[in-house]
Amino acid sequence: MNSPQMPLEQDLATAALQGRRVAVVGYGNQGRAHALNLRDSGVDVIVTGRAGSEARARAASEGLATADVPQAVEGAALVVVALPDEVHQAAWRDALAPCVRAGQTVGFIHGSSVHFGLVRPAAGIGVVLVAPKGPGTTLRERFTMGQGIPALLAVAQEREAAEGEPTALEFARAWATAIGCGRAGVVRTTFEAEAVTDLFGEQAVLCGGMLGLAQAAFETLVAAGYPPALAYTECVHEIKQVADLLYARGPAGMRAAISNTAEFGTYSAAPVMVDDHVRAAMQTLLDEIRSGRFTKRMQDDHDAGAPWFLAQRASAAALPIEEAGREVRALMPWLAQEPGAAGGKDAAHP
Repeated sequence: MNSPQMPLEQDLATAALQGRRVAVVGYGNQGRAHALNLRDSGVDVIVTGRAGSEARARAASEGLATADVPQAVEGAALVVVALPDEVHQAAWRDALAPCVRAGQTVGFIHGSSVHFGLVRPAAGIGVVLVAPKGPGTTLRERFTMGQGIPALLAVAQEREAAEGEPTALEFARAWATAIGCGRAGVVRTTFEAEAVTDLFGEQAVLCGGMLGLAQAAFETLVAAGYPPALAYTECVHEIKQVADLLYARGPAGMRAAISNTAEFGTYSAAPVMVDDHVRAAMQTLLDEIRSGRFTKRMQDDHDAGAPWFLAQRASAAALPIEEAGREVRALMPWLAQEPGAAGGKDAAHP
């Protein structure tokens, strides 16, 4: 039974997209997974992006039709934007908006650019969201295993459609089903809720919080005289083991699986590490995201050539923790074969 906290979509099927074309814009980790899963579900798929790009060449090599944007978008019932957030505004303004017509539906994998007004499709164009809650590599892997990962679904704007024709919502349901998410569960939400919670989760816990804590803990041990490789092993390398427990079993299941010493330390350390100052900082992050200030800051930096972003990336890459990491990983060459080890960006947020 559905609850107000988990409004699952019902009657999921791919029928609305059968016999209709889906244009996938971009062929990174998310775009590739969506395109291949749609194709393998019997949907007519065409991939578009920069002419001559490696991404389009890869799509063609994997048996997908490719074309320039005008040709790909023309006649497509659904246009899936699988590009990084920071290029949505320019891509929509310069390439997609001149081609997408009333009656078509545009789909997004993350709601930020629409919710914060960087992309404003005209009236009559359907605007939907299907956001798988995992990287494209996982989406594709689970699909090929006959499984799926949960996804969020939202409709920002309905399309112009003749009586009896599928609505934008029905296209979104079919899209979510065709990429395998219906096998796990598709949760109805809004563009605003998806965008805000996704950005906040990344910043407070998954990326900003995790990396910030790991870096600070590493530096604390090294400053106290402990070997960098040992500090790295304890504060970075072992994250995956505990994170996997949390992922698979939830907080109580994780606590049940760790040692009594670790569990005792959890109860005593958590109030120290997450005090009123940290909670206030989290509220500040949430306020920055909800107001649109974070999105504006990121977009302004990108439009200026990303000077702040690139400087932060270079500074972080030069930190001593990186050398310690290379030393530890060299002891386990098999890590190079682990999922995600090859690198590369994923346009859909983790």
